[in-house]
Amino acid sequence: MIKFLFKGIMNDRSRSLLPIIVVALGVALTVLLHGWITGVLGDSIAMNASFNSGHLKVMSRAYAKDDVQMPNDLALLEADTLVNKLKSDYPGLDWVQRIRFGGLIDFPDEKGETRAQGPVVGWAVDLFTPGSTEIDRFNLKGSILDGKIPTKPGESLITSDFATKFKVKTGDTFTLFGTTMDGGMAFRNFTVAGIVRFGSSVLDRGAIIADISDIRKALGMEGAAGEILGYFDNGVYDDRTATVLMNDFNEKYVADKDEYAPQMIRLRDQGGMAEYLDISNAMGGIMVFIFVMAMSVVLWNAGLLGGLRRYNEFGVRLALGEEKKHIYLTLIYEGLLIGSIGSVAGTMVGLAASYYLQVVGLDMGDMMQQSTLMMPTIVKTRITPTAFYIGFIPGVFSMVLGNALAGIAIYKRSTAQLFKELEV
Repeated sequence: MIKFLFKGIMNDRSRSLLPIIVVALGVALTVLLHGWITGVLGDSIAMNASFNSGHLKVMSRAYAKDDVQMPNDLALLEADTLVNKLKSDYPGLDWVQRIRFGGLIDFPDEKGETRAQGPVVGWAVDLFTPGSTEIDRFNLKGSILDGKIPTKPGESLITSDFATKFKVKTGDTFTLFGTTMDGGMAFRNFTVAGIVRFGSSVLDRGAIIADISDIRKALGMEGAAGEILGYFDNGVYDDRTATVLMNDFNEKYVADKDEYAPQMIRLRDQGGMAEYLDISNAMGGIMVFIFVMAMSVVLWNAGLLGGLRRYNEFGVRLALGEEKKHIYLTLIYEGLLIGSIGSVAGTMVGLAASYYLQVVGLDMGDMMQQSTLMMPTIVKTRITPTAFYIGFIPGVFSMVLGNALAGIAIYKRSTAQLFKELEV
């Protein structure tokens, strides 16, 4: 029967071409949007993890209450000892020390007087230790526009938009003004070793990156770290595992009432990332539901129109003794075939478009200049194994549902009426 129905679909394109096109378009949009949302949310989560949240983060309890203000006066002391303990207790993660700070940088002219100055946000990371993972995590090699990565004390990186605004080039010197861990005035001279562009307007507007040893000296934080971040070895955040590790670590310090005792939190608990993760997990189901409903209405109407054109066919089949139930089932089988054909075609189109945007991307920098979200300005899709089958769910189901709804009319029409129509 399947072979017979397939021949009928191929030979009578007036009843199959429109549904196939509708299904293919819907499936292509489903696949493309799934890849788009997966790419945007995935890149945003990865960028936030790399720069700010880590997969797990350890801070002092006092620091954790106001971590958005980067209160380095509440930083963790003896950070090296704590990192060694974390590496011993949780060997499946890469633990790194960071200091986030804010300040003012001043660029002098040839006379040593202020030529330009502006506020910046800074990251102090490990740049000098051989084999440090921080260089790759920040993608510094791929983000360098001019110059090089710092290799010696007193060198730093600044972001491209800031460099353009103040006409800064590599080799220029500047003074960083900030606040020490004890609340005093801090200042230190740096040389611009390189200019970087991270592809996020939030970062590129004004940020500097320096080795953690330099910033410790500048801010009077020897042996201290504002944050200790942990990253899973495979680079992928696992919320279930992170929750187990967080609970295990915090349980060890329950009896310690010191506000400077360490506290661990997950990526999910930071900066609205819970919403990102929930949307990322739920979006596939939401898109499938929307397209199933939308395409079912269209295909229901298409099925009704097709049924009107096939009155004579149904009348002949009933006159030959075919049961209404059998006619109805053949409509369902037709829906399965048409839905499958359209889903295959739509998936191929959707994957092709997704692959193009995954390689080339779409520059949305002009739209995100005032954005406060940390996300890349070059938006790219991401093809995952789900993309190869997610389109079949709305494609096949909506076509079957559309035919099932349209086929109900078969049971509402009498055989006698159909014979009268045949006589006309």
